[in-house]
Amino acid sequence: MTDQIQLTKEKLFTYLSILLVLLILVFLISLTYGSQKFSIIETVKVLFGSDEDSIQSEILLKLRLPRVLTAILVGASLSIVGTVFQALLKNPLAEPYILGVSSGGALGAVIAIAVGLQMIGISVFSFLGSSLTFFVVFLFGRRFGEIDPSTLLLVGVMINAFFSALILFIISIIDQSFRTALFWLMGNLSLTDYSSISLILMTFMIASAIFLVFSNQYNLVSMGEENAKQFGVKTNVLKNLSFIFGSLLIGLVVANVGIIGFVGLVVPHICRLIFGYDNRIVLPTSIFVGSIFMMIADLISRTILSPVEIPIGSITAVIGSPIFIFLLKHKKFSNGG
Repeated sequence: MTDQIQLTKEKLFTYLSILLVLLILVFLISLTYGSQKFSIIETVKVLFGSDEDSIQSEILLKLRLPRVLTAILVGASLSIVGTVFQALLKNPLAEPYILGVSSGGALGAVIAIAVGLQMIGISVFSFLGSSLTFFVVFLFGRRFGEIDPSTLLLVGVMINAFFSALILFIISIIDQSFRTALFWLMGNLSLTDYSSISLILMTFMIASAIFLVFSNQYNLVSMGEENAKQFGVKTNVLKNLSFIFGSLLIGLVVANVGIIGFVGLVVPHICRLIFGYDNRIVLPTSIFVGSIFMMIADLISRTILSPVEIPIGSITAVIGSPIFIFLLKHKKFSNGG
């Protein structure tokens, strides 16, 4: 048993070391390239404070750096929550938005846009919508006093469908705000600042710490709840904590950047395909892979048709859907068990 734990730690250290190098490389490339290109050397000089008063510094530190940091946090958040939801629900198609949290947040945002509120008001309404949806789903997602995965999934799907219809109705009756609402619904990383990044980071650190502590318990639950209970896992407590912190984290992400799909669906499967099915390895690696995936998607969204920016949600869908179809067709996915 001790040898197995040591081997897991050695594998995890190796994987994370490789992913960290890739993360830093993609981070520097994301900062360097855009409508105005710089060299890697110029970017590094700005980051280390040796070129503070230049135009490059203004662009990199005030425009690109907040956006890239947001991409890292959003990708990491969506991916780790997706991994947890797939393990607990024992469903390979589960992702952070399966509980209807994203549609609730989107509905709140669209209502705010329709009544003419600015970005702060949009974020507040979106977060309230996400939070209220979360409580509604959990209210109806219980069976015999416990959270039932199948019931939870069905409730989430129904709420998504209902709220999507309401969103389309509201968008159809507003005119000048239509483009703003539509662009936000498809994902937008350009409106974040360092204060919102700090809030997402703090929530992410708390939620991910809880998920990582429970990583081995997710392994046991994936193999069957009765089996997990025999090993002393309090499955109901585990589900409650995981879904609460996962939904709150996703609600905060939606409130700040809108709806970005496929990341929480695809990244966990990619990690399992490459690193195996042990959640003690999949959870931490999904943080890095999700961050890298999101930075690449963001780079594509703002450079492929520069100076026109493509909503990042459409980029993640274009990249993610073929990958998932390939994995599905070749049966290279699992529910985490």
